[in-house]
Amino acid sequence: VSDFLVGLIVMPFQILFSEPCWLLGDLVCALYYLLPFITISASIGNMVMISVDRYVAICDPLQYPTKVTQKRVQISVLLCWIYSVFYSCLILFDNLKQPGRYNSCYGECVITVNGAFDLVLTFIIPISSIIILYLRVFVVAVSQARSMRSHIAAVKLQRSVTVTVKKSELKAARTLGVVVAVFLICYCPYYCVSLSGYYLMVGSSANFFVFFLVIFNSCLNPLIYAFFYPWFRKSIKLILIVTLAILRPYSRECNLL
Repeated sequence: VSDFLVGLIVMPFQILFSEPCWLLGDLVCALYYLLPFITISASIGNMVMISVDRYVAICDPLQYPTKVTQKRVQISVLLCWIYSVFYSCLILFDNLKQPGRYNSCYGECVITVNGAFDLVLTFIIPISSIIILYLRVFVVAVSQARSMRSHIAAVKLQRSVTVTVKKSELKAARTLGVVVAVFLICYCPYYCVSLSGYYLMVGSSANFFVFFLVIFNSCLNPLIYAFFYPWFRKSIKLILIVTLAILRPYSRECNLL
C-alpha cells in the first residue's frame, strides 16, 4: 500500500519540480513532503515486519500459526502507520509550523530535516534488523537444505535432488542480495548527504536526485516481488489488469498458487 501511494500521489507531484518555480505555495510544499516521509517510513517498517515474519516462519515453523495471527498482523500494520505519521510530523515539525522558512527566494520548495536523527531511525536501525534477521533465515535455510540432502543421500537419490537443493540455496541467497542491495543503493546516497551536515536541505537542486532515488525504491519493490514470486504476478493481474476480482466478495478465496 505504501509503495502504491508513492506512485499514485508522490510521483505526480515530483513532476512539478521539473518546473523552475513552485507555484502551489509554502503550505502545500510542506504537506507535499509530509506524504513521502509517511509512506517511505511505512514502507521501511513493512520491510522490517516482513523480515520478522520470514524469520518466525523458517526458524520457528511450529509456533508460526500461534505467533503470527491475522489480528496481530493487523495491529502491527496499524501501529506501523501510526508511528510513520507521528515520526514524519515530528521530523518536519518546524517546516509544518512555519512553511517556507528555509526558502532562499520566492518560488522555492525546500525543507530542512535533522539528518543524523533521520539516519538512525529510518536507516541504521531498520537495515541492521533486516540484515540480521535475513542472515539468520539464510543460515537456517541452508542448514535445513543440507539435512534434506543427507537424508535423501541415505535413500540413494542424492544426485537428482542435490541440484534442486543447490538451486534453492542460490535462490535464497539471490533474493536476499537483491532486497538488501536495492534498498542500500536507493537510500545510501540520501543518507550519505545527510552525514555531510547536521541538517539536510530536501528539495534543493543539489539534493533533488538523492531524494528521487528514495522515492524510486518504492517503484522497484513491486518489480522485485513480481520477478521472484509468481503468485505476486497473478495477484497483480487479478487486482489491476484482468478481472478486478479483488473487489468482489469472494476475493479472499482466490487461488494465487
